[in-house]
Amino acid sequence: MIIRANERVFETRHEMRGGKGDVSLAQLPGDALAPHLRLLSELTIPPGAGIGTHAHSGETEYFYILEGTGTVNDNGSTVEVRPGDVVVTGGGAMHNIENHTRAPVRLIAVIVTEA
Repeated sequence: MIIRANERVFETRHEMRGGKGDVSLAQLPGDALAPHLRLLSELTIPPGAGIGTHAHSGETEYFYILEGTGTVNDNGSTVEVRPGDVVVTGGGAMHNIENHTRAPVRLIAVIVTEA
């Protein structure tokens, strides 16, 4: 199966999970996802925006940073992330990500549910 770029589901979420500003998503359509894959999406976080703090229980979320520099709250620890870094959050842990720079942060978000 090939999913073309224009076949993804595009949306903008305002104050995503209680965050700041607008975050753009380009997601795979639901019928393209494997049974334990809840989300596979490219996210763009513009300067000054972010995804609010939220927990992952019964699933694990991965942020693979493609471009830009962001600040992540990794279950209570503030960490700067850059291209090539991967943020892994599961087991009830909490996280968020914010962009305090002048360039967009682009990442791939993947959420895998437990069996």
